[in-house]
Amino acid sequence: MNSDTTQGVSRRSFMRILGAASAAASALPAFGLQQASTPAQSRPRRMRGMQQLSPDTVIISANENPLGPAQSALTAICSTAAQGGRYHEDEYVKTINVFNEQFGLKSGYSALYPGSSGPLDLALMSNLGPNKPLVYADPSYEQGPRAAEAMNAPKIAVPLTATYAHDVKAMLKAHPSPGAYYVVNPNNPTGTMTSKTDLVWLVNNKPNGSVVIIDEAYHHFSDDESCIDLVAQDKDVIVMRTFSKIYGMAGLRAGFAVARPDLLDRFNNVGGPSQSLASISITSAAGARASLQDKDLVPLRKKINADVRAETLEFLAKKGYKFVPGSQGNMFMVDVNRPGREFQVAMLKENVAVGRTWSAMPNYVRVTVGTKEEMAKFQTAFVKCMDLPPGTVNGAAALHLPEFHIPSELTRGQFA
Repeated sequence: MNSDTTQGVSRRSFMRILGAASAAASALPAFGLQQASTPAQSRPRRMRGMQQLSPDTVIISANENPLGPAQSALTAICSTAAQGGRYHEDEYVKTINVFNEQFGLKSGYSALYPGSSGPLDLALMSNLGPNKPLVYADPSYEQGPRAAEAMNAPKIAVPLTATYAHDVKAMLKAHPSPGAYYVVNPNNPTGTMTSKTDLVWLVNNKPNGSVVIIDEAYHHFSDDESCIDLVAQDKDVIVMRTFSKIYGMAGLRAGFAVARPDLLDRFNNVGGPSQSLASISITSAAGARASLQDKDLVPLRKKINADVRAETLEFLAKKGYKFVPGSQGNMFMVDVNRPGREFQVAMLKENVAVGRTWSAMPNYVRVTVGTKEEMAKFQTAFVKCMDLPPGTVNGAAALHLPEFHIPSELTRGQFA
């Protein structure tokens, strides 16, 4: 079955049914979806009072999947929503069993959550502290250092290699006994890979008591092997997986933490807000399981992403623009020859929202791979904005960019 061919239930009727089911489910104490009307004080500060982008804006800023959930997932979610009057813990258990069977994991070696951001915080925070630093790559996803700050743990940033891989040997030399090494593979924002050989070397040579946290949010887009087998070998490894990216379930929230039972048990030692993570809804669990069982989904979407990414990068190369080579994710970084913030403003004036920049690469912006049509609009806008002399667009005077909510993992509550 083609996982993205509309059949059975239409997306329109699905959304009507799911909307009603979600409203009811949000009141359930254990398996409810998060309520949409979150108190203002608990929302990320930068989102309060922000204007939304216009409906015709091309949003390629948050590494979302423009295809959305596969039809197989939509059908499963719709059929399961009718059972929303019950807690149905078996949906949770069934999904875990399917995941464990696919990766050869024993019972207790994985846990299912509403998204991967919450459990990623738990993985990080349960292994960090004032005397247990975090070693991470720069540039990379910021959730690692944010978790370290929350735990008053020292942060040690290690530059990427010349090929934009994690420099595992430099990471090992960075501190004699860190609490955790954080590796994002493919890396966000560069989309580049660190070889499994290097990661195995890091795991085998790290000091006792340290753990290696491998964030595989974008792994399905890559050609490399997963590191989940290291968990099955009882290594000091925690692997994170999400259904937000290739599976297109960012708004439905589903993700796995994969580790030995003793490492997963440490999650319970983290106090504060992280302790209040909700259980995954039965609809999201059903959608995640259907996605795992859809044999066509990953190879089809991987090819779609790779083809559109290749076409876009070929266009940029022919025009003489510089970008980070070797992306195996659904994003890439491009040099805009000016502060990335300024260029983001210019692109938004053309109704194209591109991603943010990183302090280690201030003149680069991250661009998510959208649909072929979206990337065609990106190309037109990109050339127009690159033809503007640097300094032409002033964010404060031209667009007041801070007033606009431009989707990203940071402004969307650190979702991943």
